[in-house]
Amino acid sequence: MYQPSPTWGNHVPICKHSGLDVKTYRYYDKNTCGFDEKGALEDIAKIPERSIILLHACAHNPTGVDPKPEQWKKISEVVKKRNLLVFFDMAYQGFASGDIDRDADAVRMFIKEGHKIVLAQSFAKNMGLYGERVGAFTVVCDSKDEADRVMSQLKILIRPMISNPPVHGARIAHLILSTPELRKQWLADVKGMADRIITMRKQLKENLAKEGSKKNWEHITDQIGMFCFTGMTPEQVAKLTKDYSVYLTKDGRISVAGITSKSVGYLAHAMHQVTKARVSFDGAQSGFGGGVKSIVSRSAAAAIIWGGRSTPRRFMGATSCDARRIIGLGRRLHRGSVAEPDGTS
Repeated sequence: MYQPSPTWGNHVPICKHSGLDVKTYRYYDKNTCGFDEKGALEDIAKIPERSIILLHACAHNPTGVDPKPEQWKKISEVVKKRNLLVFFDMAYQGFASGDIDRDADAVRMFIKEGHKIVLAQSFAKNMGLYGERVGAFTVVCDSKDEADRVMSQLKILIRPMISNPPVHGARIAHLILSTPELRKQWLADVKGMADRIITMRKQLKENLAKEGSKKNWEHITDQIGMFCFTGMTPEQVAKLTKDYSVYLTKDGRISVAGITSKSVGYLAHAMHQVTKARVSFDGAQSGFGGGVKSIVSRSAAAAIIWGGRSTPRRFMGATSCDARRIIGLGRRLHRGSVAEPDGTS
């Protein structure tokens, strides 16, 4: 499977544990903190035919960088030329733009363009069902007959693994989506959360300017969704943790959803202090270095900025370690050799 570099940290072990060879294509440009269009298109054009390519449908994790509509169109054209099986991961529908339809544009465009796609979709975040890990696995088929055969194969895979998926979270999601009043309220809540995230991005950039930062922070508002790749170095991150009790991943990613109107000023001040000059790093601090003392001494003002998934994704209730067999089914579908409904090939 060809994955964007970088991608969600668990994508790699999930696929490797499932017996897949994991390779990458360029996606993020560290110089611009944006999408590496040239690098991505060049690398995708070299992917062997009939390979699997992983695409983030919206609100890319961890970078927050999404291709623009015209860039998605170019990606679609190259993918079609290489005859690739497209695997979409959509974990943050609605959290990118605030509109679930707009956030599904890339997926729908690929389907309209005639791509064979599979879609792993999560409602953990946008429905607040994180502990339930509720989601859906979708395979786009050409006909009802093909859909019946795919469903038959999925049932054959799932039966010996878990028999049937937990129903509690799925029933909640079904109730929300099938009840007009609840669906309307949910859509308003999702937009409210997305708008709050966008507001926090704007306030962070504005506060950095007020601090007197000379760095270009445009990428903070150019990026989208829950996460922001700040462009800070591991040394700066370590300094931020040690001296200001601001916690984030070593690659400089922050969860914008974890920023509040009360903490954004402190966060901007801390970021400015560690980025206004090159940070010396003696290697003594890393990760959670200086945690207890720093938290105690600055607990009133400390901003803890984290975020991300913590448990394996489920595909129609199947744990992600069984992705190999499900993706194998996708490959056979791509070749037009899916078994008949009774399971025979």
